[in-house]
Amino acid sequence: MASRLWASRAASYLRISTFNRGFASVVKEFKYADSHEWVKVEGNSAVVGITDHAQDHLGDVVYVELPEVGAPVTQGGSFGAVESVKATSDINSPVSGTVVEVNEELSSSPGLVNASPYETGWIIKVEISNAEELKSLMDSEQYSKFCEEEDAKH
Repeated sequence: MASRLWASRAASYLRISTFNRGFASVVKEFKYADSHEWVKVEGNSAVVGITDHAQDHLGDVVYVELPEVGAPVTQGGSFGAVESVKATSDINSPVSGTVVEVNEELSSSPGLVNASPYETGWIIKVEISNAEELKSLMDSEQYSKFCEEEDAKH
């Protein structure tokens, strides 16, 4: 996201117009972190990925760093990274718990994060250790507004 901010500021300084496409999609049933990760809660576990908004700003994803199964994750803590043609960004966990599965398909097909961020482009599955943390995440409406406000600043 920092590279996008820099590019936007550089374009502004140079008086170059930049096109900002309409807001990306969200899934109503998911929860969202302000670092642009989503959570799909399934009982005591959660599927985690990056949002459509995040992948759009990153550009074409060329590599996804995945954690090991069994690794602990904490809410707001980094567990991996996404490398794109534009930048490398940390992936933060929206919930605390233990990684119970990683999307191995991303090792050979990292572009799934771009093509299907909410379905085949998921990144990890976590056994949630503190369900109370879900209350601090945004719903789809709050996240949409958050992204619109964030984009308006740039």
